[in-house]
Amino acid sequence: MKKLRLAHLYPKLLNIYGDGGNILALKKRCEWRGIEIEIDEINIGDNIEEHDIYFIGGGQDLQQTEVAKELQKHKNFLHNECNKMAVFLGICGGYQLMGHYYQPHNGERLEGIGLLDAYTVAGDKRFIGNVTVTTDLVEPRTLVGFENHSGLTYINGETEAIGTVTVGNGNNGQDKTEGARYKNAFGTYLHGSFLPKNPHFADYLIELALGTKPEPLDDSIEIVAHNALVNKKY
Repeated sequence: MKKLRLAHLYPKLLNIYGDGGNILALKKRCEWRGIEIEIDEINIGDNIEEHDIYFIGGGQDLQQTEVAKELQKHKNFLHNECNKMAVFLGICGGYQLMGHYYQPHNGERLEGIGLLDAYTVAGDKRFIGNVTVTTDLVEPRTLVGFENHSGLTYINGETEAIGTVTVGNGNNGQDKTEGARYKNAFGTYLHGSFLPKNPHFADYLIELALGTKPEPLDDSIEIVAHNALVNKKY
């Protein structure tokens, strides 16, 4: 089984609401299976080399602005990686920057890298609370997390939603969609951290990166914790 390389993009700027827990979940779920995983932190000014998984978290508008400008330098490279079926996961602000752009209420439009055919505009209402999503991507067919965003994200073309919201607001509070996926690039508004609350989705990302299904783990405790949050309202 091959070694996995994971790039944690700009953790010094985009790492709020426990987003680092997603890295820890991937790391431990690989190690428990004997899969070697190397984690590289990529910060402003660093070059980006080929990796199997790329992760980018959420942050405040000021930090998001700095990262948006930096990402433009690597846009073509990251598109090539996406086309080669590398795995991407963006959370909240990172999700927005994986689309075409984010337009704040005030200030300049932040250009994204367009891995996802999506765009985000600032809304007048902040969405805060627990979210439950039904999805066809994994089993169990539920995802849970905590949203805290005012951005309204709309997806188009070949980009599809990760799932349908049953509790919470999701992408925009209107069309019941949550998250987005194109090829092996995923974005979501779910914090909490996302992957520890949804170990089956963490394994799905590992499977995509490996190209083969990893051996199962005893997730009885994790699934009990997951199920306790399904359809739980804020």
